[in-house]
Amino acid sequence: MPAATLTSKGQITLPKAIRKLMGVDTGDQIAFRVQEDGKVYVEPENVDLMSLKGVLKSSVRGVSVEDMNEAIAQEAGKSP
Repeated sequence: MPAATLTSKGQITLPKAIRKLMGVDTGDQIAFRVQEDGKVYVEPENVDLMSLKGVLKSSVRGVSVEDMNEAIAQEAGKSP
C-alpha cells in the first residue's frame, strides 16, 4: 500500500500510483471530506468544463454582421 510522509510544514507528496488512480496532476485540487465518525476521505476536485455548460445565464444577444457594419458606419460618421 502506498504511503506518504508528513513534512514539518504539514505537507505530503501523493505517491505516483495514487495520483494516477485519482486522475490528478500538478495544480489540481484535492478535497478532504471528514465524516461524523472521524474518517477522512480524499477526493479529486476536478471539474469537467463541459459539465459547467449553461451554469451562467447570458444576457448577450447575437448580433448580425449587418448590424455590426451599420453600427460602425454610424460611429464613423460622427465628428470627434
